[in-house]
Amino acid sequence: MTTAKTKHKKRTGVIITISLVVLLVTGRLLLPYIVLNYLNKTLANMKGYRGHIEDVDIALIRGAYKIDSIYLHKVDTAKDKETPFFAASSVDLSVEWKALFHGSIVGEMIFERPMIRFTKDKVEPKQVRNDSTGFKNLLDDFMPLKVNRVEINDGEIQYKDEFSKPKVDLALTHTYAQALNLRNSYDSAALLPASLTIRADLYEGKLSLNAKLNPLADDPTFDMNADLKHTNLVKLNEFFQAYAKVDVNKGDFGLYAEVAAKKGNFAGYVKPLIQDLDVLGKEDRKDNVFQKMWEGFVGTVGEVFRNQPKDQVATKVEFKGSLKNPDTNVWSAIYNVLENAFIQALQPSIDHEINIASVDTKKEEKKNFLQKIFDKKDDKDKEKGKAEKKKEKEKKKKEKEKKKNNNKEESSNNV
Repeated sequence: MTTAKTKHKKRTGVIITISLVVLLVTGRLLLPYIVLNYLNKTLANMKGYRGHIEDVDIALIRGAYKIDSIYLHKVDTAKDKETPFFAASSVDLSVEWKALFHGSIVGEMIFERPMIRFTKDKVEPKQVRNDSTGFKNLLDDFMPLKVNRVEINDGEIQYKDEFSKPKVDLALTHTYAQALNLRNSYDSAALLPASLTIRADLYEGKLSLNAKLNPLADDPTFDMNADLKHTNLVKLNEFFQAYAKVDVNKGDFGLYAEVAAKKGNFAGYVKPLIQDLDVLGKEDRKDNVFQKMWEGFVGTVGEVFRNQPKDQVATKVEFKGSLKNPDTNVWSAIYNVLENAFIQALQPSIDHEINIASVDTKKEEKKNFLQKIFDKKDDKDKEKGKAEKKKEKEKKKKEKEKKKNNNKEESSNNV
């Protein structure tokens, strides 16, 4: 009797174990299809977009799932038109184990060969912001955890203007980007705990950007520097023809910048540099007379502002102020152009003079020659404003004294 009962219990245990194994195996086999169906439904329900995912792979042990071949198009229902917006050969979404060892459950995302395209529509400039917001919401739906690390390999960022003549099509290619500690999951004691690194190609040129930031701060807080070297301006001729109405026959473009911000204030500079500029040549023979006149004017300006020993056109635009009311000194920019043209060439490098500590530094700005001439009107306006404030203050003081005397008279009459 006891033996039969024991055998029955063993048989029941085996059946339950086999059932659980079968259930887990079945669930594991069905899980990719369930996730794939959910993600494609999410894409289908996005307002203004249409997208599709080819396949999904699940890695339970690693705590991850991988999206294979995804695309997302913007949809214009009025014109019955779809425009490519985002695509990637794969997107890996997983738990970030480094943060997990620090007691934080956050995720990481790795994009392989992604492409994102911004198009200039008639609803600009809000369109780019709307595109960015919609894409961020999509990523939030796909990743159940807060994202702490993002990596992009061999990406491409495109900008297109279908309404310009000729049409403009620009692209950053071979883009590598890495953002670390976005949720402050480790190194939390640092002022700028997160970091961002970007490397990309722009028409034979190399872009490099490095930044330290605090994404969780109430006000934007970051320290960034960037440089772009040796971009071939001839490759950007469609851009110049569309927006500047000139043809560039030769030219090498560079850009150097540093920006830092904290507590609602910012400081920085942008230093563009053009070498071997030529906007006139044999290629311009088919241009009409007005086009030749305009290109001649641009070429003359470039010649005047060129540093002859180094054959380069450059300036340095410094800016600082509040994020609510940014202020760039125009006269300083013009002065730097002239200084570069007739005194010295700007060195093609980052100056390493802007950082997070320099944002709050208040120093009296020395006026250059142009500012002394053209800012006289501003000085007069300031003096006039001070005089008016003083006059208004004296007027209020007299009114207050008059009211006080009237109150005394009323009191004495009552007595």
